[in-house]
Formats: sequence, C-alpha cells, structure tokens
Amino acid sequence: MSNLKQFVLGAVACFAVFASKGQTIQKVTSKNQLLGSRNVITTAVPFLTISPDARSAGMADCGVATFADVNSMHFNPAKYAFVEKNGGLGVSYTPWLRQLVPDVSLSYISLYGKIDKMSAAALTMRYFSLGSIQFTDDFGASLGDQKPNEFAIDGAYSRKLSDNFSMGVALRFIYSNLVPNLPSIGASTVKAGVSGAGDISAYYKDNTKISGMKTTYAFGANIQNMGAKISYTNSQNKDFIPTTLRLGASGNMELDQYNMLMLTAEFTKLLVPTLPSYFSNISGSDSIGPDGKKPIQFGKDANVGVVKGMYQSFYDAPGGFKEEMREYNWSLGAEYWYDKQFALRTGFFHEPMTKGNRKYFTFGAGLRYNVFGLDFTYLVPIGQQHPLQNTLRFSLVFDFDAFGKEREY
Repeated sequence: MSNLKQFVLGAVACFAVFASKGQTIQKVTSKNQLLGSRNVITTAVPFLTISPDARSAGMADCGVATFADVNSMHFNPAKYAFVEKNGGLGVSYTPWLRQLVPDVSLSYISLYGKIDKMSAAALTMRYFSLGSIQFTDDFGASLGDQKPNEFAIDGAYSRKLSDNFSMGVALRFIYSNLVPNLPSIGASTVKAGVSGAGDISAYYKDNTKISGMKTTYAFGANIQNMGAKISYTNSQNKDFIPTTLRLGASGNMELDQYNMLMLTAEFTKLLVPTLPSYFSNISGSDSIGPDGKKPIQFGKDANVGVVKGMYQSFYDAPGGFKEEMREYNWSLGAEYWYDKQFALRTGFFHEPMTKGNRKYFTFGAGLRYNVFGLDFTYLVPIGQQHPLQNTLRFSLVFDFDAFGKEREY
C-alpha cells in the first residue's frame, strides 16, 4: 500500500503541476556543477498555481498589476477596491493537459460586490477534476476506477487606504481528495488532504500623460497561499502548499477615443524551500548519517516549518546565488481594446530550464456586450509534444449593473 500511495500521489502531482517532477540533483563536488542540474521545486495542490481565467491567461498569466475585474482574486484581491462596477460574476473553464489525458479540467467561478466607494468583497471557488484513474495494489490487482478531485473556496476583502492605494486580504479553504475510497492497510490511513491559507496583497494606481495621451500606471504585489502544510496519510510527513510571491507593473495608454493599449510585466517566486544536495556513498546514492538523516553537502534542510520555509527560500538554493535567481519566473503581456468592446491579447511566459522549463506564448481575444462578456485564450508552448500544447481557456463575465439597467427597460 505504501508503494501505491507514493505512485498515485507522484503521478497526480505530475499531471497537475504540468512540469516534470522535481529530481534529486546530481552528485557534485562544487556548487558550479549544480547550475546545470534540474532541481525543480515541487509542492502539494499545484492546481492553486494555474491561472483560472482567460483574460489573465491571454497575457501569459500576468494579473497582479492589471486593471481590476471579476477574476482579480487569483492574482491580487486588493484590486477589487478599484473595480468600477458594483458587482459581477465570472465563470471559467480550462481543459487541462489534453496532450496527456482526455478528462482533466479546471472550473472556476467568481463573484464580487462593492460594499461602498472604498471597499469590496469577493467569493470564488475553483474545482480541479483529475478525471477517471484506475488504481491497483502492490500486486497489480485492480482497486477500481476512482475520480480524484481538488477544490478551494476563497473569500476576500479589499479596501482603499487612499485614492491611489489599496490593500486586500483573502482566506482560503483547500480540499484535495487524490485517493478517494481506497482501503487502509496496516497503520497507514489514506485520507483527503485539508489545509487553510491566506493572501496579503497591495495595489497602487495613478494617472499621468505621455505625449499628450492619458496613461494609467499601476503596481501590484501579493503573497498568496500562506498556510499549513498538507498530508494525505496519518503520518507526520507533510508537504508544502504553493506559497507564492507576485510582483508586477502595468501601463495603459489611451491612444485616442477608441483605442487603448496596456503593457504589463510580472515576476513570481515560490516561497518554498529548495531541495538540497546530499553527500553520496560509494554506490552513488544518498548517504545516511549516524543520526539516520541524510547529511547535506550544499543548501539547507528543506524539512522546516512554513514560516521559516518562506524566508529560507530566498537563500537556500544549493547552487548559490545564481541558482537562487533562476527560481524567479517572469512574464510579459499586452492587451489592446477597441471602443472598450473588443480586445486582443498576447504574452510570453518564461521559467528557467533547471526549474521546470515552462516557456510559452499566449494569444487571446475578448468581447464585451452589455450584460455579458466572453474571453478565450490559446497557449503555444516552446518545444515539440509539450504537455501544455493546445491548451484553451474560456471565461464568461456578467455585469450586474448592466443587467439591472436591462431590467429597467
């Protein structure tokens, strides 16, 4: 049963994180040799890192500093205080990893409302279905088909602290049922993983003029998914959830009465410890010290608490400063609007090769018409037979203000 659990959890995590599973780095004699080795940071519940809506996804997952909309929860809840409408609803759907499996998907629903001119509140729910998976025991006997799934429910409050600056907080309940209805064997009990997390975010927005054209610029920051580790058994071993730092900036220029162009850039970093490099024995496997632990050659012990893991993540890469800088992902995005009704979007996302090697372009479009709007995005990865190939996202947004006006007529 132990082997079964390890296999299932490893396979499911691989599907969800859409990057190769983190590997123990090669045995080395100097830090410089580490820089060419893969050392991917992995976490539990990686579905929390997937951009759920098509608008942000169309700009290569940029959203921490873009203009506020109904789907601001994932990137920066502080933006809700600047939303122009009194309320709205968003529904998104993403078929996920269709190059590998046919029935994995992410569904997302978001709802927000203005409390007053200075504050707003929002609720969201994301549901990640891993499709149908056949489970077997250690001897290959079938344990039946199961449908693993994960979901998260969020609530947020955002308030302006000045005309140009706001802050937001969010709370999140996380439920991850990767091994449903499997029997327990021996002392090990397989169970659903449960955790809670929170976000702290900030947003600054102001106006200026460039070449006589009105330009709105913004800066955003968010530390998201700060919360307890999660476990799928009754053992003491628990996994980090994907605590993430987001930093970004955007600028929107009104070219004329009908045309607007926004450019944005974003940096992200997992605030999770990096796997260290261990000393090896004669056979090439990790050594075991007198205390029963693996002696660390380079890096820091990754088995630490949540808070220590967050600040340790800035200096614990076994390859030193150069490897540490490779733990930052960046993305660039652009959005063009015509008459605030039709939009075109594009972007590029970059992740260093030794940390997952996700690199892709995105292309998207949007349409707004009175009560509702529609967005879709297409992802083009760099590399042949990439698991993200042909990824599509679809989002519907509903404007409660416009809906009320329609009812009046």
